[in-house]
Amino acid sequence: MAYKKIVLGTRGSKLAMWQAEHVASILRKEAGVEIEIKTIKTQGDKILDAPLSKIGDKGLFVKEIEIALAKGEVALAVHSSKDVPTQIPDGLMLGAFLKRADSRDVIISKSGKGLDELPQGSVIGTSSLRRIAQILHRRPDLRIKDVRGNLDTRLRKMNEGQFDAIILAAAGLDRMGWNEGITERIPPDVMLSAVGQGAIAVEIRKDDSIMLGLMRYLDDPSTRAAVTAERAFLRELEGGCQIPIGALGTVKNDTLSLDGMVASLDGSKLVRDSITGSPQEAEALGVKLANKLKDAGATEILEEVIAQSRVASKPVHTNG
Repeated sequence: MAYKKIVLGTRGSKLAMWQAEHVASILRKEAGVEIEIKTIKTQGDKILDAPLSKIGDKGLFVKEIEIALAKGEVALAVHSSKDVPTQIPDGLMLGAFLKRADSRDVIISKSGKGLDELPQGSVIGTSSLRRIAQILHRRPDLRIKDVRGNLDTRLRKMNEGQFDAIILAAAGLDRMGWNEGITERIPPDVMLSAVGQGAIAVEIRKDDSIMLGLMRYLDDPSTRAAVTAERAFLRELEGGCQIPIGALGTVKNDTLSLDGMVASLDGSKLVRDSITGSPQEAEALGVKLANKLKDAGATEILEEVIAQSRVASKPVHTNG
């Protein structure tokens, strides 16, 4: 298929548009191609008044874009890697992972205090079970309140007194120029990030040789190895419900290190371990670490969370 103009599909949020424009600018500069950005509204953009854990977020921010890609309405799709389910639809593939930004979570607090300094009983705003579990594991005295909406909305709610602090992804704040408002970048040894956090993924059709050829301008091999390992870890652990899971891969001196974590919903139980190997073995390392955690107690945690999910709501999925 020859292209006069390449249509790129993305969500319409400010951050999604920044990411799409970033990809488009690289392709325009390096490959000399013409790019048109098409915004597509996803289910996650339409439901803003309910916690993600209640509505299910497997593909919540990508499904409609993937449908447009499969139909040929767009030639490539740009996603936040952490929003992409571990199972990719038939006929599609992740063609590139751009060089990863800061993968950490951050805290923004009214008082300017970090996670460990917040007063007892402080109210933290987050809708991520992964963040909730790790916060409560470290600070069981804190209170958690669900928060949805864009950054402006969340900051307004905090300033109105609904929260003492909110937890967000560093990469999004940095990309939007909000980094000066960050109180603390939470170290990975305190809070492991979501699978793929901080990395932009580009999805294409498997049979589109032209798009596949363009991916060399975008793909960062170290990021690809790290995120591939994280996604394999998550895929091996997914149990049909929303589970607090975190993982972070890093590549240094041709060695891939992978940290992984599984926790109970209330953070009272948490298992964490790490593994190292060759970046070429990324997929196998992710599976191996998942099984290592299962042997260390993750299986029981998974079963407990699944049982709680069945009682509380319909089964859903996440890595957020």
